[in-house]
Amino acid sequence: MGSNAVRLLVLSSLSFVVAVAWTPLLTHFLYKHKLGKQIRDAKTAPIMSKLHAHKAGTPTMGGLLVWVTTAGIALATSFAAWLWDSSLTAWNFLSRAQTLLPLGTLVASALVGLVDDYWNVKRIGPRGGGLRMRHRLLMYAAIAAVGALWFYFKLERDTVHLPFVGTFGIGPWYMLFFVVVIVATAFSVNEADGLDGLAGGTLLAAFASYATIAFVEGRYDMAVFCGVISGALLAFLWFNIVPARFFMGDTGAMSLGVTLGIVAMLTNTAFLLPFIGFVFVIESLSVILQIASKKLRGKKLFLSTPFHHHLEASGWSEPKIVMRLWVISAMTATIGLVLYLLDPTK
Repeated sequence: MGSNAVRLLVLSSLSFVVAVAWTPLLTHFLYKHKLGKQIRDAKTAPIMSKLHAHKAGTPTMGGLLVWVTTAGIALATSFAAWLWDSSLTAWNFLSRAQTLLPLGTLVASALVGLVDDYWNVKRIGPRGGGLRMRHRLLMYAAIAAVGALWFYFKLERDTVHLPFVGTFGIGPWYMLFFVVVIVATAFSVNEADGLDGLAGGTLLAAFASYATIAFVEGRYDMAVFCGVISGALLAFLWFNIVPARFFMGDTGAMSLGVTLGIVAMLTNTAFLLPFIGFVFVIESLSVILQIASKKLRGKKLFLSTPFHHHLEASGWSEPKIVMRLWVISAMTATIGLVLYLLDPTK
């Protein structure tokens, strides 16, 4: 366990250093090619446009910093052990049983998000703003469906764990449950990506918690994987706090949301995810309630959604919103972690 703890600490720290080191290259590329975010116009989103018009042109696709760093370190440690020195095998955390699927999902969904970001910049797609949310949801569902089939048929997983109650087999319904968890998580993380540093900080709390859960379960490769993502997220936050040098974009939010859901399913802790990612729940729930209220009552429930935009429209400053939601996410992620540790039925 001691050597695995050292591996977790060293590779997480390395991830931070590597991400910080190549950030100048990334920002130079994004600014040089004018890959700036398009802010919705006053006609379709009057409040959003008023609050964020000054951010137009800030580069998006900053999520590249997180997933490229994570994938790069995973492949580098794996190839180093294979090509040069077998003694480096201990540092390799790319394993079929624990990290191959989440890493593959991270990269695949990141590439899909990258296309959406590019379309947004170039004003391609419906109304010239990239993919619509329903199209994104369909893509989340497609990615989740592949994962569900893999879990059910390849890994032979069909059980869900209810904290403090027990573990129950649900048969083929597991695949539907899997898709719902992944889509809900991806959608929720995507909704939280709206203020400088908000998604990065809340994701950091969630992945740090899952690094701990995986370590306690003896899934050391997965713990390192989550730790490496956390290190890269910390570097991302260094440059993403107000005023942001770049935005995360769908290439970050989509991929990290899907990956967070995959990690929750691999550790069979999906029912703790609403605690660990509580801010994500609030953000997506506000959007759902807003849509339902407008359709059923003909009026808004919030000034603007997701919830962080409602707080902005209410007069809260952006740094105040982000910092307070960071505090909440840290508290609820800790609560989720404590519930996991206290659960006698796990």
